[in-house]
Amino acid sequence: MTIYSASADRCNMTIRERLGLRPIINVSGTMTALGASIIVPEAIAAMSEIASQWVEMDDLQRAASTAIARLTGGEAGFITACCASGITMAIAGAMTGTNLLAIERLPDDTEGLKSEVIVQLGHIVNYGAPIDQSIRLAGARTISAGTVSVTQDYHVREAIRERTAAGLYVVAHHTVQYGMLSLEEFCEICHAKCVPVIVDAASEYDLRGFLARGADIVIYSGHKFLSGPTSGIVTGRKDLVRAAYLQNRGVARAMKVGKESIAGTIAALEAWERRDHAGIRKREEAALHLWKDALQDLPGIAARIIPDPTANPLDRLQVFVAPESRFTAAGLASALAAGSPPIIVRNHEVERGHFFLDPCNLHPGEAEVVAERLRAVLSAADRPADAMKPARKNSAGALRWPD
Repeated sequence: MTIYSASADRCNMTIRERLGLRPIINVSGTMTALGASIIVPEAIAAMSEIASQWVEMDDLQRAASTAIARLTGGEAGFITACCASGITMAIAGAMTGTNLLAIERLPDDTEGLKSEVIVQLGHIVNYGAPIDQSIRLAGARTISAGTVSVTQDYHVREAIRERTAAGLYVVAHHTVQYGMLSLEEFCEICHAKCVPVIVDAASEYDLRGFLARGADIVIYSGHKFLSGPTSGIVTGRKDLVRAAYLQNRGVARAMKVGKESIAGTIAALEAWERRDHAGIRKREEAALHLWKDALQDLPGIAARIIPDPTANPLDRLQVFVAPESRFTAAGLASALAAGSPPIIVRNHEVERGHFFLDPCNLHPGEAEVVAERLRAVLSAADRPADAMKPARKNSAGALRWPD
């Protein structure tokens, strides 16, 4: 008779099984709420190798600066906990410079410091938290320019005054995609009055373009397209990067990044240089066409392949859900998420009657599973009880955590 122990059973379980986590398929994108991305093997190896080592953190960040400068064209750079912390650090640095006492006084005491940050109103978005909170954490005040539908040059020009520390420009699908000033226009206006421009480019693929177009500081995610550990990358003018880095002595102490994440992000940057970008693009396109074909001829369903709204080199499948399908977009998204395995779609526009399928975070074989599930759910004779549910916002789930 064979005797099994509970500890032996646990050894045979996956980490998801041990922690009681659902094995989801992510067709939503590089979303923080879903774990950001699939970390590349090079980053995993670097994190594992350095985990048991002592290092001098400033020297490790110097190594990061060299890699960041090479990849982005910046004069210097460093790695922090995430893009939100990078925004706070860059703004705080623009306020304090290298004044160590001023750094310790933030965020409450800004006497004698420039402490206003200009942002186009159409760029004041929520990416899981309000972006202006990252400004306020530095002790700065947000000065909105323009309206939600249009910003004119004079809106920004007249917003600049003696207390202006920086201008913040946000590149994201969340922002208003029309009527705003371009980065070049924004930089030209700010630079004419010696105001530095900080760019939030968290989800952007282009590691060099924003500095080349005039930005002084650019902040990227290390854990989205780069597929590194959760982190933020700050790059740009050396004096501003240095001032931002020194915030680790102040408000950024609560945002510190571990040696594992720094080493992993360096490895992810180096892997980016060697990545087969064309091959990845080809696989993503194959998944999109597979899904589009799976949705053909289904009542009330239409699909089209559309480009990324901020010009990243990727496309997504936009799925339109009409009442003839006997689903709403919100109801179909819920049905897919409730299945086995759960399929999580990009559902931030379901109130407009559509959602998106993003192919950039798939494991082998998952594209086929998604295609089969789409067809099965939409072809089934029976519909779930909430198939026609309206798209309504409900924060009750968040308030129940950790129950």
